[in-house]
Amino acid sequence: MAKICRSRNGGNYEKAKQILGMKMNRAKKRIYLDYAATTPVDPQVNKAILPYFEEKFGNTMSLHSFGQEAKQALEESRGVIADLIGAKPNEIIFTSSATESNNLALKGIALGNKKIGNHIIISQIEHPCIIESAKWLEGQGFRITRLSVDRYGLVNPKDVKKAIRKNTILVSIIHASNEIGTIQPIAEIGRICKEKRVCVHTDAVQSFGKIPIDVQKMNIDLLSASAHKMYGPKGVACLFIREGTRIEPILHGGGQEFGLRSSTVNIPAIVGFAKAVKICKREMEKENIKQAKLRDKLIKGVLGKIIGSRLNGHPKKRLPNNANFWFEFVEGESIVIQLDLLGVAASTGSACSSIKLEPSHVLLAIGIKPEQAHGSLRLTLGRWTTEKEIDYLLKVLPKVIKRLRKIAGSYE
Repeated sequence: MAKICRSRNGGNYEKAKQILGMKMNRAKKRIYLDYAATTPVDPQVNKAILPYFEEKFGNTMSLHSFGQEAKQALEESRGVIADLIGAKPNEIIFTSSATESNNLALKGIALGNKKIGNHIIISQIEHPCIIESAKWLEGQGFRITRLSVDRYGLVNPKDVKKAIRKNTILVSIIHASNEIGTIQPIAEIGRICKEKRVCVHTDAVQSFGKIPIDVQKMNIDLLSASAHKMYGPKGVACLFIREGTRIEPILHGGGQEFGLRSSTVNIPAIVGFAKAVKICKREMEKENIKQAKLRDKLIKGVLGKIIGSRLNGHPKKRLPNNANFWFEFVEGESIVIQLDLLGVAASTGSACSSIKLEPSHVLLAIGIKPEQAHGSLRLTLGRWTTEKEIDYLLKVLPKVIKRLRKIAGSYE
């Protein structure tokens, strides 16, 4: 197989040119199909943010009117976000990123409950920030169980029940996979954990604002979410922490966010986060229908037009905007580069560096062989994706795959 390997700082297009023999002039057309990586900020969100840079710029810890104005915006935003998931406002803690939220959830629960137990359960398909936090905790003497998944990427709730011990203090299972889009049975897992009196955390970064979540009905004790995955600004996220949960802060300072996350709060970003939530709540049902229709057209088109292609993840229990494929005898990095040159932004499960090429741990966990995992392509839709854009993708992608297979000299 001919390999094209992009460096982590943005892509070795000169090498791509040499291997592919293509002109490197990018297409004027620009289609964004990587909404799972990040989303553009909604214009309504931008409008809501601006006053908090120039007019309402106070520090929430200040007693004067500027500070109290900012404090009011903070608490109103907290209430908006809590309402989306059926939480109380004081159960929402603002952080700088989903990575911070997930670190606080795992390390905070571990450190706050170490006298009770030292066992934590996660799955094999968690986001790297969960996986790395778990590794760090292992170095501190905690025990980690990593549950396997089936070929669709689903965790079996029975496996969760079996894995819980007397010293288990936390179960952390991602709500919907950022790579393959599979939605986990969190409500059932939550019920089991409640019966066993074990805290349950879910990384809901990809599902928050896209599909309904109710932390009460689903028995969720902690939940991570991020603004930039749902048309809000980067640099702000949150962690829902059920009232009464024993958790230790990992940032210490002035005592902001109920003493659980010290740092001057980012009011403009938080206001933007809340505005994005309002829009998502209002548009969720309509957007789900639209995106699921386009997603299904995309999946049907790819599988029907391209021999040697396969859908990764569950065919039904998946996010409405996610389609993840692998293609025989093609490398995902090569597909992404060629699509980019044709004006389409997409991503792959492969992590490519100048040292080594590593297949996605998620794809390996669902039973895909390393050489197959290297041929993965993730296409994620969003608020402004159109049917014409899907038609264009379905027109150019088969040609890209055919060209790459011809270069590799290993197909047809």
